[in-house]
Amino acid sequence: MMNAFTLYRSTLVAAATASLMLVACGRSEDGIMAGVKMDEAVAEQKSEAVADKAESALQDATITATVKTELAQDTSLGAQTIAVTTQHGLVEIKGNAPDAASRERATRIALAVNGVLSVENRLIITAPSA
Repeated sequence: MMNAFTLYRSTLVAAATASLMLVACGRSEDGIMAGVKMDEAVAEQKSEAVADKAESALQDATITATVKTELAQDTSLGAQTIAVTTQHGLVEIKGNAPDAASRERATRIALAVNGVLSVENRLIITAPSA
């Protein structure tokens, strides 16, 4: 037969074991929740990065279109074939310019467009054909 002390001790050990098991279960659940929260944070960062990239591409496309429009309206540059590319606000213009003044004007026109950070002017001065 069990004496009172042995019964008390057995009850105490069983209660302590049950408490530890409950704590362990809670920790496992917290670990799962932490993992889920981490996955959600990573997914949110990825979607923000995609949105930032899309916004940057849209801004670059707008800059390119505006620069092309402005160059086409210039009397001496409008007749030329000029390629315009934009990457992160950095504009590159390539093609031909009839003279040095027109080439420099192309740079000023591009720099005046909202959002342009710098212009790489690769226009080549070509003499008009006779």
